[in-house]
Amino acid sequence: MQRTANPWMPVRFRPWPPKNSIMIKSLTLTDFRNHKVSRIETHDAKNIIIIGENGAGKTAILEAVSMLAGDKGMRGADMGDIACFSGNGGFSVFSETIDGDSCCVFFNPGDNNRHAKINDENATLGELGNMLRIVWISPKEDRLFVDSAADRRAFFDRLANNFDSSHSGRTAKFARLLSERAFALKNSPDSKWLDALDNQLAAVAVAIAATRVQYAGEVNYFLNQFSVSVDGLVEKMIIGGLPAAAAEREYRKYLSETRELIGDKMILDGPHKSDFGMFNNELKLPVRLTSTGQQKNALFDLILAHTNLLYTKTNRNCIVLFDEAAAHLDSNSRARIFKSLDKTHTQVWATGLDINSFIDVPDAVIVTCQNGEINNILYRKEGHNGTN
Repeated sequence: MQRTANPWMPVRFRPWPPKNSIMIKSLTLTDFRNHKVSRIETHDAKNIIIIGENGAGKTAILEAVSMLAGDKGMRGADMGDIACFSGNGGFSVFSETIDGDSCCVFFNPGDNNRHAKINDENATLGELGNMLRIVWISPKEDRLFVDSAADRRAFFDRLANNFDSSHSGRTAKFARLLSERAFALKNSPDSKWLDALDNQLAAVAVAIAATRVQYAGEVNYFLNQFSVSVDGLVEKMIIGGLPAAAAEREYRKYLSETRELIGDKMILDGPHKSDFGMFNNELKLPVRLTSTGQQKNALFDLILAHTNLLYTKTNRNCIVLFDEAAAHLDSNSRARIFKSLDKTHTQVWATGLDINSFIDVPDAVIVTCQNGEINNILYRKEGHNGTN
């Protein structure tokens, strides 16, 4: 099937052969935050609901799952801060999937980096990220459309990285090159050195912008009430139809003409200044100008579209983490979100204070958490009122 989502580029989807969804079957935390040892069995359910008071360790469970994506996780915390104070200074997060595979991310005391294993074999964090595609919404995202462009950019880039697993590496490389360029300008304005840096920056910048533009174009295919846009110096070149090589030349020219410091700061435009937004097609308004409830609905619709895009394009399902986010929706919106996600190749992990907020969620495991301990697990299949 082929359809054009917007004028930027055609969207081509090809059917994939049937495949078991990669969902978490069990999760074991060791010395992670306030969890000395905690294990959750999901019973292959699509929805894992974690209930508990504030400070019970609910968010720590979601943070542990998020670290299986291969990055620093939903809190972006230092590894030493995550290790349980009663442990030896390290931690591990171990998961088994319903497909029979296992993956683990762990941090050793005195080490500088995390490590990963897949099926008990050493692996890179990038390989771990390719195995599990994870996206999350936390209370921080409640003001995503009205807060800083940096927060929106980071959120959008996380989604794009699910779509293209090399994207986060490129954005990290671009940041390193910018730091090196600033150092060069401050200490040794050698034109050959700067030329070499600008060549690398231009190539990486265009690759970053192209991924963002392609992701925005293709996720729009799965959105109806809303549409996504991305804005930035290099992104505009791509949207305008400039070939990659020409866009590199244009940005390289811009870099060569912008080699001065203002107050010891490098004033420079590029992918590190880009922004994204959403538009409400029914109200004919940017989402940032709509109500808080409408903004939250836009965000959830984007996540839903993202999961559909990811499975359609890569034959991989997505694990979605809702940290208190779904609990703050009204009952109708919450029911709509879970009903829509239930139709996708998605496993949802959600936290909340009150079990009644999730009483109508089908195919769910209800986990109660208190003081870093899992007290009991209730299993409820759709249409079954009891537990087992």
